[in-house]
Amino acid sequence: MPLVEIANLSLSFAGLRALSNVSFAVETGEIIGLIGPNGAGKSTLLNCISRIYMPDHGTIRFQDRDLNSRTASEVAAEGIRRTFQNLELFREATVRENVALGLIYRYRTSLLAELFALPSARDNQRGALKEADQIVAEMGLSEWANVLVAELPYGSQKLVELARAMAGHPKLLLLDEPAAGMNREESRRVAETVRRLRDHKGITVLLIEHDMRVVMTVCDRIVVLDHGEKIAEGTPAEIRRSPAVVKAYLGDA
Repeated sequence: MPLVEIANLSLSFAGLRALSNVSFAVETGEIIGLIGPNGAGKSTLLNCISRIYMPDHGTIRFQDRDLNSRTASEVAAEGIRRTFQNLELFREATVRENVALGLIYRYRTSLLAELFALPSARDNQRGALKEADQIVAEMGLSEWANVLVAELPYGSQKLVELARAMAGHPKLLLLDEPAAGMNREESRRVAETVRRLRDHKGITVLLIEHDMRVVMTVCDRIVVLDHGEKIAEGTPAEIRRSPAVVKAYLGDA
């Protein structure tokens, strides 16, 4: 049984079709690339999976459970975490603090305990920071743990956002352009990190990316969208040879 099954997914905005009968499946442990020109519907699809958008038609199943009837918080509780095109970080907080914020749902205490700094609240705070330190170390960010996010280079900030997503112990990780704005070395580091998360932690990944070096290096399969429709699906080698993909996305070169 696939981890994720997307069937005939369609969504329109003010009469403009963003997705049109898109179908594909993601197996447990796969890294799937989602590519296509700007406006192809890639981020819209991730927004449907994470329940930011409700599709007009079609189904999304995760571990054979229907996600269309669930809220964004319920989907997150199922084990789906994501990053965004634009960084969603607290720039005046440290790397460690940003990652710890991703653990709040597991270290909650009552408002009363927080207001009066009761031992339960302090214990939870210490637990969250300890786990955050472990995640920061696993992501290779220890040297910046106590540095404000605003002081980090852009590529490192993207890794911080990925680390915070990891704080949710995801089964499925949705990455929206994780290598955007990075140089070649930073992109290579992101690709290695994504591969390591799959190989060492068994995390399934669905990623949008325009850096074709990253896509072709790290992905097991690739799904190609154009004007909201799926025009191709296959291995990196198959996608390279697809005339439809060359025409719509990769160019004629």
